[in-house]
Amino acid sequence: MDIAITGGYVVPVDGEPVGGGIVLIRDGRIAAVGADADVDVPDDAQVVDAAGAWVLPGFVEAHGHLGVYEEAEGWEGKDGNEMTDPNGARLRALDGINPAETGFADALSGGVTTAVIKPGSGNPIGGQTVAVKCWGRTADEMVVKHPASVKSALGENPKRVYGEKDRLPSTRLGVAAVIRDAFIRAQDYRAKRDHAAAEGTPFDRDPTLEVLVRVLDGELPWSQHSHRADDIATAVRLAEEFGYRLIVNHGTEGHLLADLLAEKGIPVIIGPLFTNRSKVELRHRSLRNPGILARAGVRIAITTDHPVVPINFLVHQATLAVKEGLDADTALRSITVNPAQIMGIDDRVGALKPGLDADVVIWSGDPLDVMSRALRVFVRGREVYHYDEAAGEGVVEDPFYREH
Repeated sequence: MDIAITGGYVVPVDGEPVGGGIVLIRDGRIAAVGADADVDVPDDAQVVDAAGAWVLPGFVEAHGHLGVYEEAEGWEGKDGNEMTDPNGARLRALDGINPAETGFADALSGGVTTAVIKPGSGNPIGGQTVAVKCWGRTADEMVVKHPASVKSALGENPKRVYGEKDRLPSTRLGVAAVIRDAFIRAQDYRAKRDHAAAEGTPFDRDPTLEVLVRVLDGELPWSQHSHRADDIATAVRLAEEFGYRLIVNHGTEGHLLADLLAEKGIPVIIGPLFTNRSKVELRHRSLRNPGILARAGVRIAITTDHPVVPINFLVHQATLAVKEGLDADTALRSITVNPAQIMGIDDRVGALKPGLDADVVIWSGDPLDVMSRALRVFVRGREVYHYDEAAGEGVVEDPFYREH
């Protein structure tokens, strides 16, 4: 059955807002968006009255650890860092996700319907990332795109992890060397593999190098954890040496290199923005930085790095970034269409546009107003969350006990 969300202030993000607009949902996708006079609503459609409310696409978290770093579970719920091999390219975040983790319910309460789950930053090369919906029984049915990128880390974390083991890498020099060595091996592997294929001779596959070849071939972007300006410069240097597509993750001091990043067209997934300055790399953490980057022409997405900042606070980071100089339209784009474009999933999510997944959130008001709340959340056209006014709490549909 079609669903028509009617009467709300519709904000497609990638298009002009429509007062008293309609979002028509059919078979889990958006069928039409527009004014009442421009959208033909079938007589048998289920009508959802959104009068007085705002209607937006579900938010997209571009860098989080939902389900691989489970909250309140101690060591048993920590599956984001396989800190026994500096090169973990063959590792997959998908294999560590627990969909029952409480963070997914928090995501929905904050209007977040899609999250890119990444391994942690303990290894120079952490593994493959995956974009998922924030509701489902299994990680497989939640997948939007797998793999979405390969996670890598520069700076303090990997050098601390392996320095404590008294092995390479224990310095920034060593971290860069591990990454460089891995790509050189991948280049040699690709040449041997292609030669074997041309000759029709047997070839032993290497799952780690296969992934890195996909990065070299431009199939997968390189999600580079880097906070300090010198680490960001190293990230750029390595990317240009090997010709892969770079995405700066965190970018705490990215504002110091904003012109360089803009010139090279390198996007920045910036955040988390609510943390204390717990280490040297975060010394220049500031809510002003997203605005500085955006004004320089850098495409930005804002991240909570959940669970570092709870994922339901994603929109609040955007709000406070606006307070500190970020344009409001850019702020909304930084948690919708921008992260979708950066992570290559804008053919599925990030805007209210015909053909995209029907991930729709009805808000009590402007989501950039901290007093607004998500009232109803649809994922692929199914209502999976609503705010119970009488009880004063959100209710998430249990994916394990639904009709099929």
